[in-house]
Amino acid sequence: MERTIIKTADGSHSIFVKDLDEHYHSIHGAIQESNHVFIEAGLKYFLTQNKPSINILEVGLGIGLNAFLTFIETEPTNTKINYIGLEAYPIENNLIHELNYVELLTNNTEDKLHLENIFQLIHSDWEKQIPLSNNFILHKIKSTLQEVQLNSHYDLIYFDAFAPTVQPELWTEEIFSKLFNVTNTDGCFVTYCAKGEVKRTLKKVGFTVESLPGPPGKREMIRAIKK
Repeated sequence: MERTIIKTADGSHSIFVKDLDEHYHSIHGAIQESNHVFIEAGLKYFLTQNKPSINILEVGLGIGLNAFLTFIETEPTNTKINYIGLEAYPIENNLIHELNYVELLTNNTEDKLHLENIFQLIHSDWEKQIPLSNNFILHKIKSTLQEVQLNSHYDLIYFDAFAPTVQPELWTEEIFSKLFNVTNTDGCFVTYCAKGEVKRTLKKVGFTVESLPGPPGKREMIRAIKK
């Protein structure tokens, strides 16, 4: 799989997959999209409830941007984060070292050194628990969603798979039912995609679906709640 780094409209990097003719993030802004969809519509939905801990499952860990932004957002709080990142095709190390997220998200040398270390930890060992801090535990699993055994229940699911036109096998009733079954009551599922068929399938497996304003370049996004 040939992957190259590209710069998106907000100055942040994404990755282009030539074989799929697909980008990992919106060309309108990678950081902007991740913040809007996963942090603002997902993570902050729970942070405002002052929960002592949040269990997060990310489908499509990719280049680690969502995990990185989650760490930055929660580090000043006392919230404990248990973060499972699922990825079938990990990014090559040489690409990871070229990404510019740390540079764009820090204002001083001290913060930069700290977050550089965190970003490298995010891309370190697989199949083991990695403490990014006393309150944030990351566990990366190299597997497809179809094959993985999910033994925990989650408050928040970041669904960041490639689009249904590229990975239709991940947007099915079977997959969404699997995720519904491991979602805690009042837990939520967020994704950038807002296709009508996706909404209908999420409703069919039991989620209550909300259409929210999308990030730049998209009219809508989805947040689905397990009532």
